[in-house]
Amino acid sequence: MPPDSARPELWAEELRMLRDLLERACGFVLREELKFLAERRLAPRLEAVGVRDFAGYLRHLKFDARGPEEIEAALDALVPRETYFFREREQLDCFSQEVLPELAKTNASLRTLRLWSAGCASGEEAYSLAMLVEASGLFRDWHVEIFATDMSRKALNAARTAEYGESSLRSTSPQEIAAHFDALGGERYAVKEKYRRMVRWGRVNLIEKSTVVPTMDAIFCRNVLIYFERPTRRIVVDHFFEQLRPGGWLFLGHSENLLNEPTRFLVHSFTADLAYRRPL
Repeated sequence: MPPDSARPELWAEELRMLRDLLERACGFVLREELKFLAERRLAPRLEAVGVRDFAGYLRHLKFDARGPEEIEAALDALVPRETYFFREREQLDCFSQEVLPELAKTNASLRTLRLWSAGCASGEEAYSLAMLVEASGLFRDWHVEIFATDMSRKALNAARTAEYGESSLRSTSPQEIAAHFDALGGERYAVKEKYRRMVRWGRVNLIEKSTVVPTMDAIFCRNVLIYFERPTRRIVVDHFFEQLRPGGWLFLGHSENLLNEPTRFLVHSFTADLAYRRPL
C-alpha cells in the first residue's frame, strides 16, 4: 500500500461522478466529508483493476465489462456494515414483548409468520430475530420465515457461514451465548442450526421496486436509510409499505425516523420505543 502522500487524490468532480454512480446503483450517497475515507479505502481497488488514478477508475466503472462487478466491490469497501447481535435491544424487547404476542393471535388461523431483515449485513440481526421468535414460545409448529437481504454478496456469504466473534457478540450475555450458539474455540461461535433453518438469504437492491418478497408481518430496516437522500428514502419506505400486510410493522434504527416525512405509516409508541405501522 502506498504511503498517504503517494495515494491518488479524488478530485471534486471525480467525487461527484463516483457519488452519482454509486447512488444510481443502490442509493448510497458518498458525501463530501467521506472524501479522504474514499481515497484510503478505494486505493486497493485502483490497484486491483490496474489503474493509476480515479479518472481511470471511473472509466473502468462506466465502460469496462466488469464495471458492475467493480461497483459492488467499491460499495463493499465504502458502505459501513457495523452490526452485532441484539443491537438496539430496547426496540427488540418491544418487538418481543408487545408485537410477537399480537402476531401470534392475529396469524393463529394461518400459523405463518414472515419477517424481513432488510440490509442485513453479516446476518446478526436476522439471527437475533430468529432467537427472539424461538424464545417467545408462541410459534411452535408454525411456518416461520425470516427473509434476510443485502446488496453485498460478501456480506451474505459471511451471514450464511453463521460464525461470529467477540465484536458481534458484545451485547450478548454469556447465558444467551450458551443458549443460542455452539462454541468453535478461539472465541468463535456458530449460530445453532435451528435458527439457521429459519432464515432465507437473498441479494436485494432496496431501490429497485420490482424486487418483491412475500407479504411481511414486520420489516426491520435499521441504520440503512441514513445513507440515502430524502427522495430515495421515500421510494424505499413506500416499497416497505406495500410489502407489509395491513397492520404490519416497520422498525427503523434509533438514528432514523419518519416524523418529518410524508408517509402512509402510522407512528406507534411502545413502552420504551416506537415503530411504524401500516393501517389495518
